[in-house]
Amino acid sequence: MTQEFLTQTSWFVPFYGLMGAVLSLPWATGVIRRTGPRPAAYLNLLMTIVACVHGWFILGWALNHPPQDIVFHWLRVADLDLSLALEISPISAGAMEVITSLSLLVQLYALGYMEKDWALARFFALIGFFEGAMIGVAISNSLFLSYALLEMLTLSTYLLVGFWYAQPLVVTAARDAFLTKRVGDIFLLMGLVTLATLAGSLNFPDLYEWAATANLSSLTATLLGLALIAAPIGKCAQFPLHLWLDEAMEGPNPASVLRNSLVVSCGAYVLIKLTPVLALSPVASIALIVLGTVTAIGESLVAIAQIDIKRSISHTTSAWLGLVFIAIGLQRADIAAALLVAHAVAKALLFMSVGSIILTTNNQNLTEMGGMWSRMPATTTAFVVGAAGLIGLLPLGGYWALSKGINAFWQYHPGIVVTFLLVNGITAFGLTREFRLVFLGKPQPKTRRTPEVTWPMAVPMVALTLVTLMTPLLLQELSLLPPSKYEYLIEPAQLLLAGSSLIGCSLGAIVYLPRTWSRSVRAPLKFVQDLLAYDFYIDRLYRVTVVFAVGSLSKIATWIDQYLVDGLVNLVGLVAVFSGQTLKYNTSGKTQFYALTILLGVSFLALLMTWPLNQWSLSGWSLEQWSLIRSLMRG
Repeated sequence: MTQEFLTQTSWFVPFYGLMGAVLSLPWATGVIRRTGPRPAAYLNLLMTIVACVHGWFILGWALNHPPQDIVFHWLRVADLDLSLALEISPISAGAMEVITSLSLLVQLYALGYMEKDWALARFFALIGFFEGAMIGVAISNSLFLSYALLEMLTLSTYLLVGFWYAQPLVVTAARDAFLTKRVGDIFLLMGLVTLATLAGSLNFPDLYEWAATANLSSLTATLLGLALIAAPIGKCAQFPLHLWLDEAMEGPNPASVLRNSLVVSCGAYVLIKLTPVLALSPVASIALIVLGTVTAIGESLVAIAQIDIKRSISHTTSAWLGLVFIAIGLQRADIAAALLVAHAVAKALLFMSVGSIILTTNNQNLTEMGGMWSRMPATTTAFVVGAAGLIGLLPLGGYWALSKGINAFWQYHPGIVVTFLLVNGITAFGLTREFRLVFLGKPQPKTRRTPEVTWPMAVPMVALTLVTLMTPLLLQELSLLPPSKYEYLIEPAQLLLAGSSLIGCSLGAIVYLPRTWSRSVRAPLKFVQDLLAYDFYIDRLYRVTVVFAVGSLSKIATWIDQYLVDGLVNLVGLVAVFSGQTLKYNTSGKTQFYALTILLGVSFLALLMTWPLNQWSLSGWSLEQWSLIRSLMRG
């Protein structure tokens, strides 16, 4: 009975994080100062623990029962039914539990990372808001509700990226992240309205039934498909809306942990649920494959040219999600889900280890690090396990997720297999390069006295290290891997995947990396290095195209508003003032003059009102009547 009750109240799980955010407001706004900000952090931690425990009961129930739908009817008008629908299934409950567990570990980690930050309460309030929105996306079974929750995530991203708002670069990064996501959100809203009109409902089961029998024109299907994928492109940092994720690294590292592991996955998660609808548009599927391929290969290359450790790893996030987009474009939602889970756990661990490095060295420059493996064993282990879980190294989750994709595409899509192998090899090379620069070699001035982080940061890292090692079991439990996966270890696809990982790691281990050679002076190599370091100059291309066009249109609109619209209004006002000033000199103060003026005005108005009648009556006279009038006038 208890488990059934907890399952029936699963809709309340997202509210735990929101309750923690609300309870933190007295400390976040400065109403309570005497106790310091830490009670707000403890309240959020308590609510997240409750959400995590509640989620475990729901997951245990969902693994042994068929999916259950919970529907709250919000608006019913004619044929339109806008409902807040939730689904409790092994996948949704598993995603919810991954979110609550990672959020709990991140909040523990943040207690140590942001211990001396004066705005600790505000940070934890925003994390609670973040957590509630992500859990809602995980269990949502309605496109309408998912859209609203994605908007909450966009707002949360803006507030967390701009957390240290006293720095101009942080303000710019927050603004760019918000505006970039808004571009895709507008098109998704258009698609949402169109779907509501065509299907009559925005619940995913109803959309699936409609899509199975829908007969749309090619133009309508294409526009609808492109509108639906626009927002996930921005939220998952895919080309050409990918630049915001790199700038978002200006925010606090605990927020970066959630953003790069979970938040970017929410857009892809919604896209996975829209897969049957996207099947109506071949153009949209091709767009997903092309954009995913360009982003995966391009961002993998960009990552290896960065010297900022956070920005380097953030580019691998876009690259990995590019593989997810490829799987969705090929209608393989199971592969996309496996890639998302494996990436979320490994990337969270990787960013935790990076945060520990940044905190102890006060530095993010890879060329100023080295020799830290003996001084920070827990951080070193976390980095190694996280990096191994992100590439095709047996037996971790990244290997099985990539292997599942390569097996599926091996026969009919060899080009996609090459993309998977290439991205995996380049990522392995880049992570090995970072490991050498940070942990091996001689200690640098900023790393000679770097101690291991304190227990609030070390415990979450160690716990997540164990979870990363057990990711294959999690994938198996969620039915994202076949039961007999070990039978395919010696097939060509698996051998190529392992080979690409080993080649990438080997090249990363043997390539000469002088610390003084952060930027080459040789012309060919300098061009390639700058091309990758500056993300193929896409931001500069935007400045001379999109930004220039918008700026020019804004200047033209300003000129029209200032000189035409506002000028016409000013002209009318000037005429009224001039007329008033002129009339005041005609005032005599005599009553008969005012009476004459009123009489003349009334007469003029009466003439204007009767003029059409006179014209009509005169036009009705005959020719003989007009001739008689003329003769009388002559006589």
